[in-house]
Amino acid sequence: QVQLVDSGGGLVQFGGSLRLSCAASGFTMDDYAIGWFRQAPGNEREPVACINRWTKTNYGNNVQGRFTISRDNTKKTVYLQMDALKPDDSAVYYCATDLQPTCAGWTVSRWNYWGRGTQVTVSS
Repeated sequence: QVQLVDSGGGLVQFGGSLRLSCAASGFTMDDYAIGWFRQAPGNEREPVACINRWTKTNYGNNVQGRFTISRDNTKKTVYLQMDALKPDDSAVYYCATDLQPTCAGWTVSRWNYWGRGTQVTVSS
């Protein structure tokens, strides 16, 4: 069965850093894209970053230049390194896959499998 476990969230100060992890099991992670999304209270879930099976990456406009997505296929884990965090980054962060190799058509509805979510809170 496909399973994603996201972790690494916490409380950080403005300008701080966190690294989130998404551990995959039940499928060959190497072959598929993994995305990170976030949702703050009252807001729609939005794409944050995506990495395809060839390690090409995409980022949301609000995190471009501050966040870095990477993958370690040996460990079956995708990471989201978050630097220069702002209060507006506060949200529940989710990793997801839809068992497709690319990040094309990067919309929330496309993704079938989701992690539980991990809370990131950035103090102001």
